Amino acid sequence: MPAEDGQIDAPEPAEPDAQEPDGAGDGAEMNEEAGVEVVAFEEDSRGDRLAGIARAMRRVLPGDSSFGDPLSTSGDGPSQLLGRRLSEVSADRPSALREVGLGALQVYEALASGGWSERGEIELTVLFTDLVGFSDWALEVGDGPATALLRAVDASITPAIELHGGRVVKRLGDGAMITFLEPAQAVAGALAAQRDVTQIEIEGWSPLMRAGAHHGMPRRVGRDYVGIDVNIAARVAQAAKGGELLVSGPVRDALDPMQYRCKRKLMFRAKGAPKDLGVYSVKPA
Repeated sequence: MPAEDGQIDAPEPAEPDAQEPDGAGDGAEMNEEAGVEVVAFEEDSRGDRLAGIARAMRRVLPGDSSFGDPLSTSGDGPSQLLGRRLSEVSADRPSALREVGLGALQVYEALASGGWSERGEIELTVLFTDLVGFSDWALEVGDGPATALLRAVDASITPAIELHGGRVVKRLGDGAMITFLEPAQAVAGALAAQRDVTQIEIEGWSPLMRAGAHHGMPRRVGRDYVGIDVNIAARVAQAAKGGELLVSGPVRDALDPMQYRCKRKLMFRAKGAPKDLGVYSVKPA
């Protein structure tokens, strides 16, 4: 407007430009990022829950429920190689898919080793056997007769063991490690195997088998078993004489006294076995 009476109009204040409040855009971005983080967290939690369920299911399946660690996959078989590879590629992020894959290999191992009935962590009777005097005899006659005898012994005892529900876990030179679900099966199988071995004669020598059994809860690792109960069974077997079957107290307690005569072995001491462990010689009644 033109000035009146010598007065000059003050300029009208300029209107500020329409702008978003400081940080408004950043807030939207933060909200979007927070939403992504929440979704990712929920997905991770759901994946962890599924992996936990899959791990729990493996404990009731046949075989080693921890299959996939370096100890259980140390062999060169296809399942060990696959188990190592699966564990390596998914080590940083366990998942349900990983556990399902290892569970399938776990069951395959159980089937391949004949331990289908040994589900999860269960009690077993572990039996060790070996031939007394075999090493000295083998030095005298050489590898040919010694190998022939080992094959004859294996062909003789395996049917007797399997007939009574046993499974040969592994062969140890002139001996073997065998598992049974029940102590009575182990005793019957061991006595039958010892009897059958006496029918073998090579180069004028008939072997005598000693055996020892203990009942407990060994830890399954792949196709093998480890743990204190395995060590006890091995120590009991080492204390036996040729043709003798020794058993620990837990095995003796499960036997029918009408079928077997048990005599305590005095002064049994063995490294790796409890000091108060009772050990008994077993014979048919």
